[in-house]
Amino acid sequence: MKIAFVGKGGSGKTTLSSLFVRHLAACGAPVVAVDADINQHLGAALGLNEEEAAALPAMGAHLPLIKEYLRGTNPRITSADTMIKTTPPGEGSRLLRVREDNPVYDACARSVELDGGAVRLMVTGPFTDADLGVACYHSKTGAVELFLNHLVDGPGEYVVVDMTAGSDSFASGMFTRFDITFLVAEPTRKGVSVYRQYKEYARDFDVTLKVVGNKVRDQDDLDFLRAEAGDDLLVAVGHSDWVRSMEKGRPPRFDLLEESGRHALSLLHSAADATYERRDRERYTRQMVHFHLKNARSWGNERTGADLAAQVDPGFVLGESVTTSA
Repeated sequence: MKIAFVGKGGSGKTTLSSLFVRHLAACGAPVVAVDADINQHLGAALGLNEEEAAALPAMGAHLPLIKEYLRGTNPRITSADTMIKTTPPGEGSRLLRVREDNPVYDACARSVELDGGAVRLMVTGPFTDADLGVACYHSKTGAVELFLNHLVDGPGEYVVVDMTAGSDSFASGMFTRFDITFLVAEPTRKGVSVYRQYKEYARDFDVTLKVVGNKVRDQDDLDFLRAEAGDDLLVAVGHSDWVRSMEKGRPPRFDLLEESGRHALSLLHSAADATYERRDRERYTRQMVHFHLKNARSWGNERTGADLAAQVDPGFVLGESVTTSA
C-alpha cells in the first residue's frame, strides 16, 4: 500500500508518519519509508542521530542511476536523459518491488533498526544553499515521483511517504500516487485550511483522503475538527509522553506507547488496508499519463528536446501482474 502523510508545517505529520512506520514494523510488515519533505526530519523521528541522518544518501543525487535502471529496455525511452519526473513505465521498463534488492535501493535506501523490526529509509535530500536561485525544490522530489511511478506493491507491503508541507504537493502529480492520504490537522483555522485546499483539488482525481486530528486537548477541539472535516475525520490524538520523550531523543520501547496512540495507529492501518480492494489500476495509470503529458507540454519537451508524449505506452497498465525486464 502506498500511503502519504500531508499537513501544514508544524502539524505533526512527520511525527505521526514515523509512529505509523514504527507500528507497521512492529507488526512485522515490510516497509519503505520516504522523506519527501523540504525539511528532512523523518530520519531523526525514526531514531537516527544528526550524523546518521546527515549521512543518508539523497535520492536526487542518484537521479541518473535511477533513470537508467528504470528505463530498462523500454524502446519508447530513447535515453535516460529524456526521462523526466513523470515519465511512466511501459513494456520493457524495470519495475521496483517493496521486498526486493535492486540497484536503486542499494544506492538510495538505508536500513533503520527499530525496536519492532527494521525498515528501509529513503530521503530526497535537503534543500541546500547551493540550490537557491538555481533550482526548485520540486525538482528534488522528481526522484520520488519516478520511484512511485515504477513501484509495484501488494497487500501487506507498505510505502509511507512524508510529503512536503502545505499544498505544495500539488506542484506535480505525486499526490495521486497513493492508495490513501492521511492529512494531519490541528484544531485551528490554519490547521484545517490545508485540508480544505487538499479536499478541493483532490476531488477531481478521486484521492482517498482521511483527516488525523493532532494536538487535540478536549471535546471542543474534537467538535471543531468534526464540524470542519465531517466523515473525513478518522481519528484524533492528543498529548503523548512517549512522543515527548522521542522528541528529546530518548524514545522508550515502542510497546510502551500509550493505548490511545496504539488505537489510533491501528485505525490508520485498517483504513490503509481497506483501500486495496478498491484499487483502480487503469485509473492510476491514466492519471500517471495525464500528468506526464501535462509536464511534457509545459516544459518537458523543450527541456529535453524530445517529444515526451511518445514515451507513453498506450497498452500498459501498472499492476502486480506486470513483469519487469531483465
